[in-house]
Amino acid sequence: MPDQKNTILAILMSALVLIAWQYFFGLPQAEKQKAQQEALKQQQQVEQTVPGGVPAPAPTPDGRPVPGAAPGSAPAPAGTTREAVLAALPRIAIETPRLRGSIALKGARIDDVALKDYRETVDLHSPNIVLFAPSGAPHAFYAEFGWVAPANASAKLPGPDTVWTAEAPGPLTAERPLALTWDNGEGLKFRRTISVDNNYMFTVNDEVENASANPATIYGYGLISRHGTPKVLGYYILHEGLVGVLGDGKLHEISYSSIQGSPPQTLKSTGGWLGITDKYWAATLIPDQAKELQARFASAKAGAVDTYQTDYLLDAVTVAPGGKTSTQARLFAGAKEVAVVDGYEKALGIKNFELLIDWGWFYFITKPLFFVLDWFFRLTGNFGVAILIVTVLIKIVFFPLANKSYASMARMKAVQPQMLAIRERYADDKVKQQQAMMELYKQEKINPISGCLPIVIQIPVFFALYKVLFVTIEMRHAPFYGWIKDLSAPDPTNLFNLFGLLPFDPTTLPVLGAFLWIGVWPLIMGLTMFVQMKMNPAPPDPTQKMIFDWMPVFFTFLLASFPAGLVIYWAWNNFLSVLQQGFIMQRHGVKIELFDNLKGMFGKGGADKDKAPEKPKG
Repeated sequence: MPDQKNTILAILMSALVLIAWQYFFGLPQAEKQKAQQEALKQQQQVEQTVPGGVPAPAPTPDGRPVPGAAPGSAPAPAGTTREAVLAALPRIAIETPRLRGSIALKGARIDDVALKDYRETVDLHSPNIVLFAPSGAPHAFYAEFGWVAPANASAKLPGPDTVWTAEAPGPLTAERPLALTWDNGEGLKFRRTISVDNNYMFTVNDEVENASANPATIYGYGLISRHGTPKVLGYYILHEGLVGVLGDGKLHEISYSSIQGSPPQTLKSTGGWLGITDKYWAATLIPDQAKELQARFASAKAGAVDTYQTDYLLDAVTVAPGGKTSTQARLFAGAKEVAVVDGYEKALGIKNFELLIDWGWFYFITKPLFFVLDWFFRLTGNFGVAILIVTVLIKIVFFPLANKSYASMARMKAVQPQMLAIRERYADDKVKQQQAMMELYKQEKINPISGCLPIVIQIPVFFALYKVLFVTIEMRHAPFYGWIKDLSAPDPTNLFNLFGLLPFDPTTLPVLGAFLWIGVWPLIMGLTMFVQMKMNPAPPDPTQKMIFDWMPVFFTFLLASFPAGLVIYWAWNNFLSVLQQGFIMQRHGVKIELFDNLKGMFGKGGADKDKAPEKPKG
């Protein structure tokens, strides 16, 4: 029957799309993950013996210097911890409502930042997220600002080993900036003022005064350096690595693997921003938006450790004797919260800073969907409830289209006897059979592909919601009710250990373990899909019937590893579709086959297939 074939076609198309999505977007690349984990173990062993840093690169052919984080003066002893490295140098504390950390007086680097509002797990007693760590510590990650001189110049400038003097003991707070000074002993005096707001934005003002008898030519720079390849999730839909908007205003995304062993990528720009991003956190440089600069994405080796650096170099300035010059730059170091990131773009005029959050190709659907979800979250206090409400709104928006689709399906069910008669009459002439079918469709005002629409129209919304749940930090650790403590993570319950009654984790079993994770909500989703499919007449073809019978099971396993919020959406959408389809079928006088099909599964009490369906009322 064409209506059954169209529905099967729609389901198969959806399944193929979901499989492709899971393969290319939703599942980590297993071999790559394994290799990265092995590399991470080696890095943790080696990194502690290497102070880390990208050696200062050679000047470019045009003579411009290149910013570089030079290695420290001595390797850190094996087994050195982050805490030990922090304690080894004089520091000024950072203490704001949302940040905690310190600034090293040696090098004046911002290299110790933890996020007060975020923890590693849903456990409220788990450690805070650590973003920055100093050179010499495991997973070093820091920002540095300063000046470099032309290759042939002899001016003594502050560098990574320079010890600055604080004008006040600190700490650096949102209300009290930190002022640092250094004198090179040859007439150049440097002053750096670092301030921070109530969120995640640092502002760095650098001033240079020339008290010597000779002019000094210098270039202002900023850099972010990361030592060692961090563990990434490996999802195609998520960028983790080097990122920036420069030059033509387009987004540049460079993965760790693609930059390793490759020449640096250099771009000229006026303003813009660049940095290094994780899934939920980022560190980005934001130079003066009115100044021309040369931006660079680079990777190098520090011992056995891969290092990554994003930096920019401003045009040269010459400070005359008795003269002064200054630069201003900003550093974003924190959580990629939508309101905060968008607020900085608007307030500071940072072009396309919103793209720091990986909204993806379907930005025009994904971001508006987030705002709708966020609005209902603020209204209800629960993102899960917001998902349920938005699902209802989506059903209302698409109701006219779905109504036409289900009505057309109902008419098609009503003319099944005529369709069977045409097949029998033209069994040996497929062309005439098709022509007669099309004439019947035209006469009865039936759209033969309408059965696909109710399934197909929800796929873009499904993908957009998947993206929102996956990339937005607002969804991270957002609870629903009961056992769902994190809507962005899979349902933690498992059918195969009787939902926790048996003391073992079936997912750890070799080979099969990856398929043995079916939680309560995936089961609910599978049940609602089963009910929805059983509302239609059973296909006469055994192969089609088998596909219909096994499709809910297939989708249950497929979606089990998806974020719980997405599975809740799918289950709720199925339930609403059952109600909607039942209402429309009843309105058009078409028999709902649900109970007959359920009886038919357990015996011969199925619907009488020889009995012609009732004619529709409209």
